[in-house]
Amino acid sequence: MAQPGYVLKNRRTTFERIEKFISPIYFTDCNLYGRLYPLKSELTSLTHSAASGRISFDDAKKASYATAAVGQSFGPTWSTHWFHLHFEIPDEWKGRQVHLVWDSSSEAMLWSEDGRPLQGFTPENKRTTFPLSNENFIQSYYVEMACNGLFGAGHGSQIAPPDPNASFTLKSAHIAVRDELVHQLWLDFQVLFGFIQNVAEDSLRGKQALYVANEMINVCIEGDHSTSSYKTDLAKGFFSQKNGDGAMTVCAVGNCHIDSAWLWPYDETIRKCARSFSSTIRLLEKYPDYTFACSQAQQFEWVKSHYPSLYNEIRHYVKQGRFIPVGGCWIEMDGNIPSGESFIRQFLYGQKFFQEEFGITCKEFWLPDTFGYSAQLPQIMRLSGIERFVTQKISWNIVNKFPHHTFWWKGIDGSRVLTHFPPGDSYTMNAEPKEILFTEENFKDKGRSDSSLYLYGWGDGGQGPTAEMIERLQRMKDFNGLPKVEFSSPEEFFHRVEDHDSRKLCNWSGELYLEMHNGTYTTQAKTKAYNRQCELLLRSAEALSCLALLKSELTYPAEEIERIWKLTLLNQFHDVLPGSSINMVYKDAIKYYKDVVRSADKIIKTALPAINSAEHPVAVNLLSWPRSTLLYVTDEMQNASLMEVAAFGYTPLNFKQHLLTPCSAVIQDDDSIQLRSSDVRAVIDPLGRLTHLYLANSSHNAIADGQYANQLVIFDDVPLYWDAWDVMDYHLETRKPVETVIEKAIIREDGPLRASVEVKLMISDHSYVQQIISVEAQCPYIKFETEVHWHENHKFLKVEFPANVLSGHATYDIQYGHLQRPTHMNTSWDSARYEVCGHKWADLSQHNFGLAVLNDSKYGWSCLDNVLRLSLLRSSKSPDEMADMGVQTFTYAAMPHTGSFQDACVNQAAYELNNPVLTTSLPGVTTDPFSFIEISDPAIVLETLKKAEGQSSALVLRMYESHGGSTTAHVRFGFPVKEARVCNALEVPHDEDWDHPQFDLHANHMYIHFSPFQIVSLLLTV
Repeated sequence: MAQPGYVLKNRRTTFERIEKFISPIYFTDCNLYGRLYPLKSELTSLTHSAASGRISFDDAKKASYATAAVGQSFGPTWSTHWFHLHFEIPDEWKGRQVHLVWDSSSEAMLWSEDGRPLQGFTPENKRTTFPLSNENFIQSYYVEMACNGLFGAGHGSQIAPPDPNASFTLKSAHIAVRDELVHQLWLDFQVLFGFIQNVAEDSLRGKQALYVANEMINVCIEGDHSTSSYKTDLAKGFFSQKNGDGAMTVCAVGNCHIDSAWLWPYDETIRKCARSFSSTIRLLEKYPDYTFACSQAQQFEWVKSHYPSLYNEIRHYVKQGRFIPVGGCWIEMDGNIPSGESFIRQFLYGQKFFQEEFGITCKEFWLPDTFGYSAQLPQIMRLSGIERFVTQKISWNIVNKFPHHTFWWKGIDGSRVLTHFPPGDSYTMNAEPKEILFTEENFKDKGRSDSSLYLYGWGDGGQGPTAEMIERLQRMKDFNGLPKVEFSSPEEFFHRVEDHDSRKLCNWSGELYLEMHNGTYTTQAKTKAYNRQCELLLRSAEALSCLALLKSELTYPAEEIERIWKLTLLNQFHDVLPGSSINMVYKDAIKYYKDVVRSADKIIKTALPAINSAEHPVAVNLLSWPRSTLLYVTDEMQNASLMEVAAFGYTPLNFKQHLLTPCSAVIQDDDSIQLRSSDVRAVIDPLGRLTHLYLANSSHNAIADGQYANQLVIFDDVPLYWDAWDVMDYHLETRKPVETVIEKAIIREDGPLRASVEVKLMISDHSYVQQIISVEAQCPYIKFETEVHWHENHKFLKVEFPANVLSGHATYDIQYGHLQRPTHMNTSWDSARYEVCGHKWADLSQHNFGLAVLNDSKYGWSCLDNVLRLSLLRSSKSPDEMADMGVQTFTYAAMPHTGSFQDACVNQAAYELNNPVLTTSLPGVTTDPFSFIEISDPAIVLETLKKAEGQSSALVLRMYESHGGSTTAHVRFGFPVKEARVCNALEVPHDEDWDHPQFDLHANHMYIHFSPFQIVSLLLTV
C-alpha cells in the first residue's frame, strides 16, 4: 500500500491513477470498469423482421421473422426493424443481477411478450442494458429498433441534414451478470474523482478525497474485490461527513426535455416519448425519492393514444406526485412569434388536459429551450393560472451575461411572475460533482436566495435520468464540500423561495431577449406565413360561428375548432415555427397547416350566410371598429366598390362609386412615377424605390433626404455554427443594394379607386423579385405586394425604409401590445439587439410625425438610427438544405402619419392589412348595416369571440388595451346579454379579484376600465 505522503505529494500521478482505474477507455481488462460484467451468455435465438413503417406492437408480433446476428447492419434512415429475443438464464446465475445488453447503434424500445413498453435503449447515453427478473430462467422479449440516433442521422454534424441512407449496426445482443459491489464502487469513485477534479488543489476536502480514493484502489487491487466491503465502507465514511446548515440547497428534478420535432419528424417524437417515459417509470419503481418533471400536454396525449398501458403507469405516479406534469401548455412553443391568442390557447388547452386527466392545474410555466420570451408573457401566465416561470436558454447569451438566476419578471402591463434560471446553465445535466459546484459558483443571487433548481437527465429521446445519475446524487445529498442536494419537485423549490426569499429578489422588466438564434424570426418563411394565416382564420371561424349561433342557432363546431387549434399550436413548437428543423418536419407542418386552412374555410363558409338574412350580399367586418375597404366582385376595377363597413358586423354591398379624390398614377419627366390617393402620395423611381412619401396634404417627406425607401438589400449570412438559427452581427457589414432592373417600374392601374406600378428586379443570377406597388382610396398606406423567386445560398434579404425622423427608440408590435427598443448601440445590451422580433408593424416616430411599416407574414426587424428594416428571407442550409427555396409571396406597406402612432391608428391599419373584409351572397330580409359589438375607444381591440369551453352556453369575449394607457371603454352589444362576468384565460370567473364591470342589462351596454396593455376576458350569458 502506498504511503500517505505519496498521495499528498504526487497529486497528479494519483489523480491519473484514479482516472485509469474507473475509465471505460483505459486498461479495461484490469480496471474497475472492466469488472462490471464478469459473466456473459449469448441469446438462444435472435430473429428479425423489417417493418413497413412505424407499426404497432400487435402488428409487429404478427410479422414473419428470420434469423439475425450481431454485426449485421440495418437501414435505411427512419425505417423500423423488429427483433424477437429468446434466452435462458444459467442456473448458477440465480440470485445475481442479470442484465439484457442491447446496442443497435440507434434508438430502440424493449417490449415485453404481452406488449408492455419496458425501456428505451440509447447508445449515446450508454443506456444499453435492462435489468432482468430472475423469476423465470427462460425469457423472451421484442425490440423495436428505430434507424436513427438520438439526434437523427446527420452527416457528421448534429445539425446537418439527415443522411437518408444511413445504416445502423447491431453491436451487442446478449445477457450478462453485473457485479453489484463493483458497480457501487464504480459510482463511489465517479463522485470522488469528480469532486477531486473540480475543487482547489490545496483544499482540505480535495486532499481527503484524493487519499480515500487512492486507498480504495489499493484495497481493490490487493483484496478480493467481489466480497470485501472495506472499500465501500471507506467511501461511505467519507460521504457521511455532513454539510453545514448554511450550505446552498440544490433541488434536483429529473427531466427529459423532448423536442416535439427537430432533427426527426413528429412521428418519431411519439416513440421518443414512449422510450423515455417507460425508462423513467422503471426508475420510479426502483428509487422512492426520485422525482421527474414532464411538460407538453401534447406528448402526454400522444402516449395516451399510442401506448395506453404506459399511460396508465404514468397516471399512477402522477397521483403519487413523482411523475410531475409541468408547464401548463399544449406544447413548448416559441416565445416570440405566436400571437397573443395563440399563447392563451397553449395554456387553455394544456391546462384543460392536465386538469381533466390528472386533476392538476400547473403553477409553473416550463420553457427551458425557446429562443427569447415576449414581454407580454407574464400577464398571459397570470391569466392562465401560472405564477412561476422556469427557463434556461438566456444563459446562451453571447455578449451580456444575464444578471439574475432567481428574480421577478415584470411584463409590459406590470404583471409579475417568480422566475428561475437554473444556475447550472443546462436542463440536461449529468449529476456530477462539477455541475453541483458550478451551480453554487455561478448562482447570481447569492445572499438573496440560497437554493436553486438542478435539472438533470438526457433529453431529446435520451430517456432522461439514468440510474447512475440518481445513485451519484444520492451520494452527494449531504456531502461536506458540496451544496446540499435534495430530490425535489418544482413546486417544493418554489415554495422554498416564496417562503424565505421572495421579498429580497430583484425585478427585471420587459422582454427576455436571447442574444443568439435571432435568425429564427425569418427562417422558413412559408411556415411563418401559414402560422399567421391560420391564427387569423381561426379567429374568423370562431367569431363567425358565435354570430351564426346568435342569429340562427347554428351548431357551434367546438370539437373541430379545438382540433385545428391544436394542430396550429403543435406547429408553434420552438424548433418548428422558428425554422430550425429538418425538411421532413416542414412537410408535416405544411400538411397540418393545409388541414387547418381547409377546415377553417369550411367553417367560415358555413357560418357566413347564417349571420345575416339580407336581400343583398353584405360585407362582413370582424374588427371592432368601422373600416373603409375596397371590394371587388371580379378582378375588374369597374366592378369594385369603396365601402364603409360597420364595426364587428356587416353592411350591404354597394357598387356605386362615390369618390371625391380619385387615385392616379402619373409618369414624370425623370421617368419616376407619382402615385396619389386621398391619403398619401409617393414618388417611385424606375427601380421601384420610394424617393418621396407624403401624407396627401403635407409637405413633410417621410423618406430621408437623398435616400431610398423600399430599398431591397442583400447580405452575406454565414453563421458560426447554428445555421438556421443565427444571424451574426458581422452580416451588417456585407450590405449590397438590389439595383439590377429586369423590367423597370411601369404603370399597371390608374384609378379611380386604386393606382399601381409594377417592377421586376434581379437579385442574383438565380433569384429575382417582382412587386406591385399600389395606393388605394381612403387607405393610409402604400402597399408592396411581393413575389420572390428565391434560390440563394447563405444570403439574407431585407427591405429598408430610411425615415425622415429623429428618435432614440422604435416601437414594435408584440402580443396584445407593443414594445420600444433603442435605435442606437450605446451599450452592449443595445448592440446585441441588432435583429429583433415584432409582429404586424413597427414604427419610428418623433413628435407629431412618424413612419410605420406593416406586414402580413414577417417577424424579423432591425432599426439603427433612422433606418427601419424588415427582414424578408434567409437561405440557411442546415438542418434543412432546401429552406425557403422556391417562390415566396408576401405583402408589406409603408404608412406615414402625423401625431403618435396611437393617434394615427397604426395598429388598426395593420389589423386591416391582415384581416380582409369577407362577403356573403345569399338573399334575405334586411339591408341595414348592423354591428354585433361596438367599442367606443380605438385603443381597445376586440381580439376574440368564441364559445366557452365545455358544456357552457356562454360566449367568451376577449379585448385588450393596445395604446399603453388607462381608459374606460363603452361596449355596446347588438344582441341580448343576460350576464357578463370577468374571467381568466382558462375561462374561470374571478370576479373577486376585479371590479365588476358597469353593466346595464336592459340597454345591452357596459363600461369597462382598462389599465395599460390589460387583457380582459368576459363570459357572456346570451
